Amino acid sequence: MEKPKIGIFSLTGCGGDQLMILNLEDELLKLLSYFEVKSFQEASSYDEKTELDIAFVEGSVSTKTGLKRLEEIRGRCKLLIALGDCAIGGCVQAMRSQQMSLAEKMRKVYGVEENYYDVLEPKGLAAYVKVDLEIPGCPIEKNEILHAITSLLHGDSPETIDYPVCVECKLNEYPCVIIEKSMPCLGPITTAGCNARCPGLGLDCIGCRGPIKDETNATEELNLLLEKGFDFQYIANRLRFFGGNFDEIIKLTSELKKKAEKEGGI
Repeated sequence: MEKPKIGIFSLTGCGGDQLMILNLEDELLKLLSYFEVKSFQEASSYDEKTELDIAFVEGSVSTKTGLKRLEEIRGRCKLLIALGDCAIGGCVQAMRSQQMSLAEKMRKVYGVEENYYDVLEPKGLAAYVKVDLEIPGCPIEKNEILHAITSLLHGDSPETIDYPVCVECKLNEYPCVIIEKSMPCLGPITTAGCNARCPGLGLDCIGCRGPIKDETNATEELNLLLEKGFDFQYIANRLRFFGGNFDEIIKLTSELKKKAEKEGGI
């Protein structure tokens, strides 16, 4: 029986998700022995252009060159997995999306016109191609990628998480940092899977696993944080940090921007 052929690729990102795979350490060599690794950008310069059973892609699509590469990868793989928040929704790179035009950003930062660097607005892979599975995180969790790979090896579809970090807080019996400490925690709208690491240390969740897809109630989060005394602009910036391309956050922060402009706040 032939081993499944896999490739691990990167577009625009920090490389942290590939690094987390390398950080599997003891499990990694045994795990990769079950596959034929045809490309692993951060581990080796070896890159065989061949048909793949599974392609893992981290990073956002932020250039036309990157989009062309993504389309080429999608064209030769059976399953495409978006690895990490950049590949899912643009992540930190998209925090200022919809806040100003791409041309304006290029002029402000580089003093050049918008197409000088072949740029696109940072977006997740699914904005351009079919994505079969998403593994959230900035970066991803080692155990989650291990579970996903072993599930795929056995022919199963990995479990997807559709509940918030708050659930893990309750399961671990952690005190709520919003209620107990009046901290601006984004746990209610953030995808679980980290075992509520930050609240467990008495810190507020900053939303690094991204908003819960199709279930993020940003308006309620806004109202909750307003009750705690945080101002509109602070909340908007916090919501955009990892969720700038999510529809409800776009709508909400757009309304906040208009309100602030009307009041002379921006």
